[in-house]
Amino acid sequence: MARPIRDIEPAPLSAETQRQKDLEEVEQALADNKEAVLGAIDLMNNLHKNGITRIANGLVSEGDKVLEIIVQEISKDENTNALRNMLLMVGVLGTIDMRKIEPLLLKLNNGIERVAEDPDPDEKTGYFDLAKKLKDPQINRSLTILMRFLEGMGQETKDQERN
Repeated sequence: MARPIRDIEPAPLSAETQRQKDLEEVEQALADNKEAVLGAIDLMNNLHKNGITRIANGLVSEGDKVLEIIVQEISKDENTNALRNMLLMVGVLGTIDMRKIEPLLLKLNNGIERVAEDPDPDEKTGYFDLAKKLKDPQINRSLTILMRFLEGMGQETKDQERN
């Protein structure tokens, strides 16, 4: 008597049938993600126009040599100090409250614009001219701001230092 068939194995697909099935799957994925694919193509086109793809290909093809050079350069004392300083500066920048600095920066820009209008004036400022200028509200306000700034710079900061 014949044995019952317990395992049914599907017939293996031919290479051409499997290839056609894979192509249909890729085509469907492209259609489903049309915007992302077009964006990626646009990005790659811009990278290629700017020569970045050639640079990236060169870096990848010579990866071991490039990595060795980078490690050699980073291990130099001056570069190690530069990296350390950069990290310290990034940490300090994180503590700056830009809402408080913005008005000062705007005033600084105004001062720079005023100097740029006439960077080398012919007129000289004498003692009496200086005394008269102290009565000018804008000059007086600027000097008051400068004095406060200098007072702040003179304060002890040992407890705030990170290194």
